Amino acid sequence: MKRVAFIIFLFCLGFSFSSKAQESVVEQNNKCYYSQILGYEVQNIFNFKVFNLIDNWLNTPYRYGGKSESGIDCSGFVNMIINSVTGHNLGNSSFEMFNKLPHISFSGLRPGDLVFFKTRGKRVSHVGMYIGQDKFVHASTSNGVIISDLNEAYYKKRFVKGGRLNLNNVEDTANH
Repeated sequence: MKRVAFIIFLFCLGFSFSSKAQESVVEQNNKCYYSQILGYEVQNIFNFKVFNLIDNWLNTPYRYGGKSESGIDCSGFVNMIINSVTGHNLGNSSFEMFNKLPHISFSGLRPGDLVFFKTRGKRVSHVGMYIGQDKFVHASTSNGVIISDLNEAYYKKRFVKGGRLNLNNVEDTANH
């Protein structure tokens, strides 16, 4: 899959030279590459490190309590991204993470925010990271690390709140 993505990346590179300024050529190439990898047209890359981590972990199988490439759960996956980018750890469960962050409504979500769901019972039991365009990345129990849409009926019905997490400014992350 990486080889196919690289070929697509080179293909996109060829088209981008006819585009705007040199700075936007790199940005366009990255958008094209991640659009192919993630399966939707990426309009904004809010943090390259986050997108590289998503690329590396996509399709990793789900394993409850897992924190490695052989299997990872939703909170382990989100924590791995946060820790890799900021050095912070938000806790071992989605419920614990939910209680550490300021809450955001659906309409107020920004890329890098966490999204919380009640998938079992009455309390938060699932977490993912919002990446824009109503998409979020998470470790699904049935499909492992995937990109999903918040407008899918399953997630829309179970969405609780977002949690504000600023991955662009490390000093201002997860310490409210």
